[in-house]
Amino acid sequence: MSSGKVAGWAHGEEFVDEATLFSDDGVLARARERGNELGAAPVLPGAGALMRVLAASVQARSAVEIGTGSGVGSLYLLSGMHPDGVLTTIDLEVENQRAARESFAEAGIRSPRVRTIAGRPRDVVGRLTDHAYDLVSFPAHTPHALDLLEHARRLLRPGGVLVIPHALFHDRVADPTARDATTQAVRALLKAVTDSEDLVSVLTGSGDGVLAAVLRP
Repeated sequence: MSSGKVAGWAHGEEFVDEATLFSDDGVLARARERGNELGAAPVLPGAGALMRVLAASVQARSAVEIGTGSGVGSLYLLSGMHPDGVLTTIDLEVENQRAARESFAEAGIRSPRVRTIAGRPRDVVGRLTDHAYDLVSFPAHTPHALDLLEHARRLLRPGGVLVIPHALFHDRVADPTARDATTQAVRALLKAVTDSEDLVSVLTGSGDGVLAAVLRP
């Protein structure tokens, strides 16, 4: 990658000032620290900003996030959603959700706007209502991603948005020598999305890569 390309990527990551998104300008920084301490890698600023824009583009009133982590991605989604929008966020780790709730409180997010559910994602999403959500998000490297893709298509309303961060998986997806199981699984997920006739998709380099798609009406 040329030095100019690297500089352009870095400029894009810094384009949105995280400190301006909430009245407490340190909310996202502290949430990132918690995520790193827990080993729950938070989305980078460029990816978060894109998630925010996508939530705003559909004026999301109802969204599902798989992989709460420390709440960084959640905060970006909430900042773009309709002011009365409700985010259902799912994580297997109770400790992650405890950290995320601390982040939500610091950001002044009213408790009715966030529904945190601890449990295995495939089990939880299987109980959610069909075609009831404006946006569904899950990380590309999450276990059982292909199953979650099918659930996402079921949950989304026509015209709803699918958001998949970490879609380049530390730049390993584009490296033909990277053949570990996780990278191969991410590639399979990306192919499944692009091969889906009912999804209009795009892969961007924001953050660690974001795959976004719209469910055709």
